Amino acid sequence: MAKFVTIGYGDQDGYNRTAAAVRDGAHAHDVRLRAAGADMGIAGAPVQVRNHDDAGTTVQSGPFMSSALPVAGFAIIEAATLEEAIQLVSKTPCAVARGVVEVWPLQESP
Repeated sequence: MAKFVTIGYGDQDGYNRTAAAVRDGAHAHDVRLRAAGADMGIAGAPVQVRNHDDAGTTVQSGPFMSSALPVAGFAIIEAATLEEAIQLVSKTPCAVARGVVEVWPLQESP
């Protein structure tokens, strides 16, 4: 099985505008993903770490990438194909509650 990093973007307003039954179904789907071995979490405040040319580490608060929606959470999931990974995340809270989920194939580093 291949591993995929998923990043969910969404905000409270979009979540609140989604029908409670749809949200409940999405949360139940997350429970099933966790039971199947997905490592999931809610995003905290990010920091940027740099150590250019190994000349000293600097840390700056905030994300590097910008989006109209804040990062809401992440997961590392296993799926046989990218298509299966897409299907798995299509039922998660960020996907159904007016957000978006990015799916990144994790590749072995050389």
